[in-house]
Amino acid sequence: MTIFVLDDEPVLLSGESRTIREVAPDAEVLGFSDAAEALAAIRDKGTCPDVVFSDIEMPGMNGLELAAQLKALCPEARIVFVTGYSEYAVEAFRLHVSGYILKPLDPERVREELEQHGSSGAPEPGGDLFFRCFGYFEVFWKGEPLMFARRQTKELLALLIHREGAACTAEEVAAILWAEEKDMKKAKPRLRNLVHDLRNTLTEIGMGDLLIRRSGEIAIRRDAVDCDYYRMLNGDMDAVNAFRGEYMAQYAWAELNAEKLRFRSGQNL
Repeated sequence: MTIFVLDDEPVLLSGESRTIREVAPDAEVLGFSDAAEALAAIRDKGTCPDVVFSDIEMPGMNGLELAAQLKALCPEARIVFVTGYSEYAVEAFRLHVSGYILKPLDPERVREELEQHGSSGAPEPGGDLFFRCFGYFEVFWKGEPLMFARRQTKELLALLIHREGAACTAEEVAAILWAEEKDMKKAKPRLRNLVHDLRNTLTEIGMGDLLIRRSGEIAIRRDAVDCDYYRMLNGDMDAVNAFRGEYMAQYAWAELNAEKLRFRSGQNL
């Protein structure tokens, strides 16, 4: 494990580095007195840290600006702010940093953050049914991929989750799934088959109520869906850090939202 420590005060930098080495004696701990020096180590030497403990108030580029650039260069790095100023907490979490420690650096808090790094990854399902939207869209039932009779049945489900519970008309779905089809008389029977197949697939696992049908519209019960995307929107830090820039990557219609998520997470800098 490679750990960066940043503080513009030499005495504090030395003390914090020593504390971290005591907690993680096998880690490579590198100290930097300013953000530019740390970024140079990444760009010039290819040294991407696993965890970064950074002060916020530093001359030149401060810790908040550093966090934004670090997310772009090393998206898997776990960023922990170490500061004497609690008022920066809101801005820190807007930037999706992983932790926030008030000075002086406490060994137990360091240990907690390093243990979090070791266990971080894709969000774990909270129940039997889990939808993975980051990367390629996948559906898991009791830890195993859920099989669909038709490829576009799965795409219809992805679209409904993408809509976050908003209802879709037949015309809206057809325009996305069959952009080349201009005749709705042909598209509607295809859509009915997909909806029928999707409802049957979900009913077989006892989740038929996940779908809502009314007045020619279809939607999904958002509050019954467990997925990394919704967790990210709700501020779950594990989900935020699991996002690697791809969202429902097999579907071209999802790219605009992927770009919005990259902007939100600072990965388009």
